[in-house]
Amino acid sequence: MTVDIVRKAEWIVELEIFLDKVRPGEDIREKLDIGYKIIDQTIIIHEIRPRFDNPEIKIEPEIAKTTFVKGKNHWKVFWLRGNLKWYRYDPNPIVPLLKDFLDLVIEDNYGCFWG
Repeated sequence: MTVDIVRKAEWIVELEIFLDKVRPGEDIREKLDIGYKIIDQTIIIHEIRPRFDNPEIKIEPEIAKTTFVKGKNHWKVFWLRGNLKWYRYDPNPIVPLLKDFLDLVIEDNYGCFWG
């Protein structure tokens, strides 16, 4: 199910506000940064860092994922376990707003997103 461009633009505004809060200082962003990807109605928050055995190569380990359910107008929240599979974030599996998801990621009360 596609999401209209206006809605995606609103998401980008929210995501950029989120990045302003969580990105490390400019002096270390070459070694660690935070980014996001929007794929259809899914948003993935990820780190950006050099690969440990080859610093020339950047890797993007994923941190958190949310998927917009257009028919119900809510967001499903997921976290990435050590087995590299996404699992429903049971403390709050559904949130009404993208901002609510981003707040969950920042707070990380259960250590699921940032470790």
